[in-house]
Amino acid sequence: MQTMEMNKKAVSLLKKWDPFEEGEYAYGAEIAAIVTELHRVDHPVDLAKCIRDIYEHTHEIWIPLENCMEISYKLIAIKYEAKSIVQY
Repeated sequence: MQTMEMNKKAVSLLKKWDPFEEGEYAYGAEIAAIVTELHRVDHPVDLAKCIRDIYEHTHEIWIPLENCMEISYKLIAIKYEAKSIVQY
């Protein structure tokens, strides 16, 4: 899986997450920021903290870290799947 495909999968997953029940198209800026962080961060806890901070900054609503962990693990799995395919 190449970077573009990884990004598409991550965006699709994040659109479905919808933590504030505002609809899947309500989080464009947040999704873009999270995909950028996904390229930089390798640990699920660190990514979960980034996710929480991004949504808290734009919506001024705090999300418990536990709520961000599930999506974080899924995003990291997409990232490592992409890395493993590129290496072969």
